[in-house]
Amino acid sequence: MSQHTGKFDLFSLEDRVAIVTGGGGMLGYQHAATIAGLGGNVVLLDIDEKALDTNAGRLRSEFGDRILALNTDVTRVESVQESLGQALGRFNRIDILLNNAARNPKFEDSASTNFSRLENFPAEQWHLDIDVCLGGAFNCCKVFGGHMAHSGRGGVIVNIASDLGVIAPDQRIYRVADRPDHLQPVKPVTYSVVKHGLIGLTKYIATYWCDRKVRCNALSPGGVYTGQNDVFVSNLTRLIPLGRMAMPDEYRGAVAFLCSDASSYMNGANLIVDGGRSAW
Repeated sequence: MSQHTGKFDLFSLEDRVAIVTGGGGMLGYQHAATIAGLGGNVVLLDIDEKALDTNAGRLRSEFGDRILALNTDVTRVESVQESLGQALGRFNRIDILLNNAARNPKFEDSASTNFSRLENFPAEQWHLDIDVCLGGAFNCCKVFGGHMAHSGRGGVIVNIASDLGVIAPDQRIYRVADRPDHLQPVKPVTYSVVKHGLIGLTKYIATYWCDRKVRCNALSPGGVYTGQNDVFVSNLTRLIPLGRMAMPDEYRGAVAFLCSDASSYMNGANLIVDGGRSAW
């Protein structure tokens, strides 16, 4: 059992180094700020260089030079390997991998079809979503997880799944008034497939490197309020026992728990933080 001398030592990430994919996104910033706020060093990865630089600038203004931003394509293992080398060159170790990279595209309707619907969903969109969201997590587990497994220190992997990784999307919340059924927008099939797949990947990794001191868990958040239209918010919040969507910073506690020694006996689990939605 780990020995801790202070009340909050369990949550300390002092001097640890965390990789955060999707580091240019809204939740990528929140995850990184959580880790840096607990004393950790953060390496942000994203293919969107502008968004990456924006988040890195915000974080450096708060936490100084403990932030490294790397333009990385997680669908290309060579790009991930290059980022591993750069991260080690700067910090000399990797302790945490947080797989947060995701796609959640918005589909524009034409007069005659809706491309989000399964019958019309483009094959190229299927492959792109799977490659980024699931393939990217695989590549990062392979490269960063492999490094942690063979470093002798072990480490922690956290895969960001979703409440829609444990329940099906309720397509009624996306309905638009005065539109025929075959033109109604829906949550695309790839979102469910990817998020369920990340939970499966979590269980695989948790048992694969258990003898190498690498723990792997998933976090399944619910919907985050970002100014969505009132009809959608009303439809969704009726499905949530707490009666509201999450605010962007409300997953910080869960991330702190999963990345730190506070969860030292947790492995292969999926932590659902959805306001109770999946309980109904």
